[in-house]
Amino acid sequence: MATGHRALANLTAVLLVPFFFVWLAAAQPQVCGDSGNYSANSTYQSNLGQLSVTLPKNASASPTLFAVGSVGSVPDIVYALALCRGDTNASACAACVTTAFQDAQQLCAFSKDASVFYDLCLLHFSNHNFLSDADGQGNQFIFQTDARNVSAPAAVFDNAVGVLLNATADYAASNSSKRFATGEEMFDTGGAPAIYALVQCTPDLAPAACRSCLGDIIQKMPKYLSGGQSGRAFRIRCNYRYELYPFFSGSPLLRLPVPAFAGTPPSPVDISPPSNKRGQRKRSAAKISASVACTIVLVLILSASAFICFKKRKPLKKQPAMAFHNAARGKCMIFDLSTLQEATENFSEENKLGEGGFGTVYKGTLPDEQEVAVKRLSQASREGLNQLHNEVQVLAQLQHIKLVRLLG
Repeated sequence: MATGHRALANLTAVLLVPFFFVWLAAAQPQVCGDSGNYSANSTYQSNLGQLSVTLPKNASASPTLFAVGSVGSVPDIVYALALCRGDTNASACAACVTTAFQDAQQLCAFSKDASVFYDLCLLHFSNHNFLSDADGQGNQFIFQTDARNVSAPAAVFDNAVGVLLNATADYAASNSSKRFATGEEMFDTGGAPAIYALVQCTPDLAPAACRSCLGDIIQKMPKYLSGGQSGRAFRIRCNYRYELYPFFSGSPLLRLPVPAFAGTPPSPVDISPPSNKRGQRKRSAAKISASVACTIVLVLILSASAFICFKKRKPLKKQPAMAFHNAARGKCMIFDLSTLQEATENFSEENKLGEGGFGTVYKGTLPDEQEVAVKRLSQASREGLNQLHNEVQVLAQLQHIKLVRLLG
């Protein structure tokens, strides 16, 4: 097992040498360890050959597409781990792990320690027992990014990627036996409407160990992958990838809205009015019905005021239908009975809004299309006239947006 961070130094030779962190521009990364070499036709090579046959079969047959194994005894024992991507199938998994064994023995010829990270699988074998690393905190880190940058500000994009990766990592660690999850986050990068992510741990890790493994490489993302249109981070026990296009199979397991810090305005709300007068009347009637409980007392005062105005005046000659005038004292308007009857459809039960202590309240529509509430006093309501008269005098002097206006 390598003891330091390693990354690709030469894409042509694909040979890795000790290095802390390197951005990889293309191809599949491999790591050749420094724990020694084996010779041709040796016991170690024979043991490695056995694993190259059994591990692809075991991984592809596993529900989690994961397998570990060891063959031989010290000093020729070989430990190996194979993990296929959670959204692939068994045949593709077997083919990928088989190819990884072949490529590792060619690219890291005779090395006892090698890692290969492919799109659909990863493979690691060593003469050291790395399988006992129960927390997944191995010291190999590989970061790979796209040379093209997003048009959005790098810091904003990096934050959005961090939100997506962390949420997807939470899901993978806690809600999946495969320790695998995919996610989508809405984000206008200038060329794509969303960011897509895939995260995975080896299924033998406990949820906390998986989340810790992923959290470590997610935390390093802004430093080593900042602003790139895509990014990958690899460890033996966990990895992630993000792109501006859906690269995984099936629908994302997790969907996130545009992050709040992106500053995207909310969608407009449709508040267009109804297209005809009947619709307007229905809407107004609904408003009146909804506010009856709050305005019933004021309606009583309004109706009593009209009654008092009539009471104090001499009898008037009958006015033509629909006629009303401003002949009352002060601001109190006079409505003749025929106008109120027409407005309320002759005080019909259909227009009845409720009853108070002094009579019944009706919904009405005046000739100018103004909707009003009309209180019709009962004949037995004379006792309350004095009290209502005092209240009307006070109400006539009040003006407030939440008070019903006294009409007459």
